[in-house]
Amino acid sequence: MAEQQVSEVSPRARVAHDTVRLAVVVGALGVVFGDIGTSPIYTIQTVFNPADPHPVPVSVDNVYGVVSLIFWSVMIVVTVTYVLLAMRVHNDGEGGIMALITLLRRWKAKQGRKAAATLAALGIFGAALFFGDSMITPAISVLSAVEGLKVVEPELERFVVPITAVIIIGLFLVQRRGSAAVGRFFGPVMILWFTAIGAAGIRGIAGHPEILRALSPTYALGFLFGHFDIAFFALAAVVLAVTGAEALYADMGHFGRPAIARGWLFLVLPACVLSYLGQGALVLADQANVSGPFFLLVPEWARWPMVVLATAATVIASQAVITGAYSVASQAAQLGYLPRLRIAHTSESTIGQIYVPWINWVLMVSVLTLVFAFRTSAALAFAFGMAVTGTITITTSLFLFLARWKFGAPAWAIGLGCVVLLGVDLLFLAANLTKLLHGAWLPLLIGLTAFTVMTTWQRGRAIVTKARRDAEGSLREFIDELHSRELTRVPGCAVFLNRGKETAPLAMRANVEHNHVLHERVVIVSIETEPVPRVAPDRRVEVDDLGYTDDGIIHVNARFGYMETPDVPAALALVDPSQTEGALDLGRARYFLSKIELQRGRSRTMAGWRKRLFVATSYITADAAEHFGLPRDRTVIMGAHIEV
Repeated sequence: MAEQQVSEVSPRARVAHDTVRLAVVVGALGVVFGDIGTSPIYTIQTVFNPADPHPVPVSVDNVYGVVSLIFWSVMIVVTVTYVLLAMRVHNDGEGGIMALITLLRRWKAKQGRKAAATLAALGIFGAALFFGDSMITPAISVLSAVEGLKVVEPELERFVVPITAVIIIGLFLVQRRGSAAVGRFFGPVMILWFTAIGAAGIRGIAGHPEILRALSPTYALGFLFGHFDIAFFALAAVVLAVTGAEALYADMGHFGRPAIARGWLFLVLPACVLSYLGQGALVLADQANVSGPFFLLVPEWARWPMVVLATAATVIASQAVITGAYSVASQAAQLGYLPRLRIAHTSESTIGQIYVPWINWVLMVSVLTLVFAFRTSAALAFAFGMAVTGTITITTSLFLFLARWKFGAPAWAIGLGCVVLLGVDLLFLAANLTKLLHGAWLPLLIGLTAFTVMTTWQRGRAIVTKARRDAEGSLREFIDELHSRELTRVPGCAVFLNRGKETAPLAMRANVEHNHVLHERVVIVSIETEPVPRVAPDRRVEVDDLGYTDDGIIHVNARFGYMETPDVPAALALVDPSQTEGALDLGRARYFLSKIELQRGRSRTMAGWRKRLFVATSYITADAAEHFGLPRDRTVIMGAHIEV
């Protein structure tokens, strides 16, 4: 009987498992692949753009060479570097450049290597460049799709920018609903998108099947080395085919590596390759088609639907980098590179799906500014490549370093990776540097600005921490002093939030010195953000009696992962009553916060302009009571001044 039940349940369990796995892949298609999946709209058109400062002449040999170069660039950068290699290196399932930085910091703490510190700083610059990517991608993606109107009806060109702006505003307004809802809606849309561009590509290949020869690497190598003076500059546009690779990695924590790898290998990669081959065949048939090969590849009756579908797909492309920007900003704040930001979790089942309002509105204003300033996708393309190549090159460097020194990969494999993978990235980076005066300066400026803010905050935070430590004094000595004083113990429980257990909370010290009272139960809570996404419940809290078992004063260290939102009351509820020197009435407990007012001082801790930047950045810090989940009606805030 039991065996019969097992035989009946097992197939159902397998079907349920396969259904869940398919749903995850569909969700990944709706969030992760939008950026890289819409690259065929503008890549080949940009390569042969006559307005380029280094134009690539349209010829049979050049078309074969460009299409081959695009195919092998996608295979090396996306398939090999990211999907097959980099995505195997993760931090408890979380990917992206910030996860690599976390692994480097953890390794540096054990090894003390200067190289790790240098690469970590380089990684922060890569994360800063990703913010530039997050601004440029929505602008160029939506613009390129709406520009399809010019192909269908040339007189509609004047409406391209206004329509783009309306779509972008709508996109950022719905972000608060969360990427889970967006993914469920857009997953089927992206399946339709990849099916459509693959079918259009097959139609183009059927008209000129000789284009399939471009799949041979000999055409890419022949074009690169036989016409290096042309091919080198073409690389600055070819790199557009791999935009979105970092978003794949940054969003890995949302859906997992298996779902992303399956979606890429079985649908996204074949569809994109077919589209590139079809466009190449179309240009070979008539060089005039280079003005808009993506939309001209579609039958005339289907161009209006394709414009609508392309617009939806580019909105999804924007979603991929916006979600990635939320993840990068959240992790940077948890690791001390940005102020504490207000973060809303948009999914009860998937903890990595978040919404960061401050980042959302900054991105929206930045994207709209780019749309109105550049007005065409071709003008933005010069800027786009620099953000992508910079981030990819840094990610590859961090991966190779970790693969060798942390995971013990053989030296010959790392050498091969440096020659092939890093060599390709550096070639793309060098090509994009030639566009520096034609727009490539923009992502570098955005990256340098974000890098300056992040490193200034990290430095200023260290200065404030030291000054605060000096003002607070030793916690152990303060507790000993309390036992030698006559203090009135009032009923109730007081919870003081503190940075650690080495120093006394400023609010607690002020309460004792000015009011000469102390609650019967005192809990000093320190929040520790560990370099892992989530902390298991059995490791959440650690209790210390601070040397006395009968004074009602304890210290609780609450651990949270960098992808979690700290909830102090929930953490305290996990404390064993036997460790609290008496029952804690958390339902009526008072919470005390020490608010620090920053002022610029005369000490030479930082340059004057960095002090002003640090103080200005502090104003975006999220409300502490809300961030730590404290009840507002029972939270007391006490202020103190610290000079920077």
